[in-house]
Amino acid sequence: MTGDDDRATSCDDDRTTIHVEPDPRLALETVRSGIEDGALVVVFGRCRVEYEGRAASELGPGDRLVVLKPDGTALVHTDEGQQPVNWQPPGSSHEASLVEGELRIESRRESPTERLSIRFETIRQLSTFDAADGSELALVGTEADLRERILEEPGLIEEGFRPLATERDTAAGAVDVYGEDDRGRTVIVELKRRRVGPDAAGQLRRYVDAVERELHADATVRGILVAPSVTDRAGRLLERHGLEFVALEPTM
Repeated sequence: MTGDDDRATSCDDDRTTIHVEPDPRLALETVRSGIEDGALVVVFGRCRVEYEGRAASELGPGDRLVVLKPDGTALVHTDEGQQPVNWQPPGSSHEASLVEGELRIESRRESPTERLSIRFETIRQLSTFDAADGSELALVGTEADLRERILEEPGLIEEGFRPLATERDTAAGAVDVYGEDDRGRTVIVELKRRRVGPDAAGQLRRYVDAVERELHADATVRGILVAPSVTDRAGRLLERHGLEFVALEPTM
């Protein structure tokens, strides 16, 4: 390519998405979709980095490469050295949001409690890649298909389940399906279209905690994760926090 007018500003196919200098809204949508789909997310731009946990640190504005892996790993690299300047281990959960018009990516884990916050002033390139090695079953279908299955046949969750709303807003984000069980207890249903790890369990727990804070003190809120399967670690985390799992796949 010989000039700015010839430069490709985006590329999007079934396995790869690349955006050059995306606006914050497009960047947010791309990062969220990448996290949700279990993709490898790579962002390069000028950002500030804060860490809170066993210690605390802060990096002022600078050009950095950020990598989010589907296993929960988060890496922040500068232009020097082979080691990241900040990182979060596998099992962390990634979230993206807009703060004062800037993309913010947060990576959290619960034990020990740690938070890595990355806020981009500018983004020069953003990419997501389907990095699956082919060792797991590739599923056809979307979370929207999964939601429609449940709305059409609520008994797939459990006998007596009654959906009341979809995409219900909470302080922790939008709940996929909000409903009640046959005893009138509030049920939060989080949908995933593929095998998931601890990050999905952590996300569900945050939704349940947020709804509990909204409701009266005596309210009981159940959390149910719906996915084709979960990792052993995710299953243990669900059990530890009193959350439930229902194995269900999207329609083909």
